[in-house]
Amino acid sequence: MTETPQDAELLNSMNLMLEQLIPRAHQMGIHFTELRRGYVRAAMPFEGNGNHFGTVYAGVIFTLAEVLGGAMSFSSFDSSTHYPLIRGMQISYLKPGRGALTASTSLDDATIERVLAEAGPDRKAAFELHAEVVDEAGVVVATTVGDYQIRPFGS
Repeated sequence: MTETPQDAELLNSMNLMLEQLIPRAHQMGIHFTELRRGYVRAAMPFEGNGNHFGTVYAGVIFTLAEVLGGAMSFSSFDSSTHYPLIRGMQISYLKPGRGALTASTSLDDATIERVLAEAGPDRKAAFELHAEVVDEAGVVVATTVGDYQIRPFGS
């Protein structure tokens, strides 16, 4: 898929926001690599994120998958009226992460339209994200199901 100038601008903005709003995730080297309506992908290096077993620390894997929800909110919903919040997340660690990892998730148009319709000036709207975290060889190291919500400012 060809990246549009709007997509590139949104991607740059999200990476700056991550650095400012979640400095710990930025320090882990997490950064967004693809961002458009209904799709988000983020990546992180192995360096600095390993544990005593020589694999990626579980909390870093969780963080990589969790930040997808905020980025999805900014790319698919109205960030001038609502902010994202995670309400819960399930994670299944399937294989050890032994190198750089990426995580991705998507929302279909029907879900995006439902959330937009439900989210009013004084109304919250929930959405669920299913994500995969994969290593450089394409091996799925973890899957997540995140329960997110957008809330109007002031709530």
